[in-house]
Amino acid sequence: MGKTNTTDTGAGATAAEREQERVDSAAGERLSTAPREERPETGPQAGTGVPAMGVVGWIRWFWRQLTSMRVALILLFLLSLGAIPGSLIPQTSVDDLKVQNFKDQHTTLSPIYEKFQLFDVYSSVWFSAIYILLFVSLIGCIVPRTGQFVGQLRSRPPGAPKRLTRLPAYTTWRTEAGPEEVRDAALGVLGKRRFRTHTVGDAVAAEKGYLREAGNLVFHVALIVMLVAFAAGQLFKSEGGKLVVEGDGFANTLTQYDDFKSGSLYDTDSLAPFSFVLDDFVGTYEESGPQRGTPRTFEARVKYTEGVEGPERKGVIRVNEPLVVDGTKVYLIAHGYAPVVTVRDGKGKVVSRNSVPLLPIDNNITSTGAIKVMDGYRDKNGVKTQLGFKAFFVPTFAGQGKGQMFSQFPGAEFPVLALSAYSGSLGVDSGLPQNVYQLDTSKMTEFKNEDDELLKKMLRPGEKLDLPDGGGSITFDGIEEWASFQISQQPGNGLALGGAVAAIAGLAASLFIQRRRVWVRAVRGADGVTVVEMAGLGRSESAKLPEELGDLAAALITTAPVAPEKPDAPDNPDANEAGSRPVHPAEAPAEGAEK
Repeated sequence: MGKTNTTDTGAGATAAEREQERVDSAAGERLSTAPREERPETGPQAGTGVPAMGVVGWIRWFWRQLTSMRVALILLFLLSLGAIPGSLIPQTSVDDLKVQNFKDQHTTLSPIYEKFQLFDVYSSVWFSAIYILLFVSLIGCIVPRTGQFVGQLRSRPPGAPKRLTRLPAYTTWRTEAGPEEVRDAALGVLGKRRFRTHTVGDAVAAEKGYLREAGNLVFHVALIVMLVAFAAGQLFKSEGGKLVVEGDGFANTLTQYDDFKSGSLYDTDSLAPFSFVLDDFVGTYEESGPQRGTPRTFEARVKYTEGVEGPERKGVIRVNEPLVVDGTKVYLIAHGYAPVVTVRDGKGKVVSRNSVPLLPIDNNITSTGAIKVMDGYRDKNGVKTQLGFKAFFVPTFAGQGKGQMFSQFPGAEFPVLALSAYSGSLGVDSGLPQNVYQLDTSKMTEFKNEDDELLKKMLRPGEKLDLPDGGGSITFDGIEEWASFQISQQPGNGLALGGAVAAIAGLAASLFIQRRRVWVRAVRGADGVTVVEMAGLGRSESAKLPEELGDLAAALITTAPVAPEKPDAPDNPDANEAGSRPVHPAEAPAEGAEK
């Protein structure tokens, strides 16, 4: 007869014992719902880790790789990397003007960026591919794990291994209580600690920490929810801007927007019907100290109406505190000044009187812009023509001889408006779009002063600039303020917030909840004294597992107290060398050690 191989698990181990140990190891399995990687077992390439050749084999191999957690993490990392250029490089979907300025300033980089779609990162082919692959990977990973987890919830903890001494946490003692009494007491103690328990043979099996895997699944489902929310927000969103001067209003119709962008699936007929009027803009600033000029109050006071014939209500819009009307949010994003000017012709007739918003160029609201008179003006010969004025405004002027004309403070403490005058064609009849803050003087003629230089003058409120040869005048009447608003609809925001909260909660559960199993075996020894063994096994090593097992043992000892030592008691192969003294789990023999 041939010899039995005994070198697998320990000296003297037989094939039957190795088989028993293999069965015992099942007690520590399935503490996680992570998918198992399988290797092909048939074919010429069996055991090499390479899938069998053929279309079906390659498809199965690719699917397993794609739905693995490793690939999902790689795709998530790539998605994060892909968002970096979207944050650093101007995006067409956000600001066309910034993109054009970037192209004008970087003539070498711009063609490269355009080739790789870096001006449209979030709608690019490569970003969409990563996004879709991540979406598929997460779904393919979560669906089978969900089924496994549900199956574990319905199953009971496995029976105790034959050798509890091999587990990481172990203790034992002898008691005069009967085995049935010990097992009943163990059921009660473990049940009070919220373990799922049942009796298998001569031992009680208990398990706790199922919420760890539930948290893991919630985290990954929440990632899918956030991806869906992001996609819905991009496809169904609408976003537009509107500059409103005090006293003017806005109605939420497409023609009222200064600029408007929407997702590819957005229907402009779904714009929420509402309107508002900017009654007053209030801005106060720190007047002294190192923080002079820092905004203290920054709010737009409005009256708004929800629906076509809804009641008028009052509201206040602040930075990061939007006005919400029927799911649409109105954000306050900018503020500036609009000088009120009156233009008269040579006969003193009022040609134009309006508030002209100017564009701020620094934190102290030094502003530039253009005043354009397109209709109603005739020169001294009665010929219709157009007027244009380059405007430079400072809300707080330092005064003549005190440096350049830049504002010293954002509040309107000493406002000054500097104008230079032109006449001719503004170019607005060409049909080409124009920047409202810039004046095209290519087809215009300068008004000259007495020194035959460009006519220009700095005006205080109430002062005027007279045009030469009886050409009329322009008067600086006062100041009004304007506010710029962003009106947006993003249906996925609430879903994204819920997904983010669920992801944090699930991640916390998967990190801080430990899944573990405890077994309590009670058998009657040859001398009639019951031998109690307790052992614990966790999914990962933790210092808390031996402590918890010690607490459970202490609670169980109140029902099954330690029996006094009997010198003539026969040796029990299952008893610890310490005799009847309970052994703390930290004193448990190392795995594989012989008793």
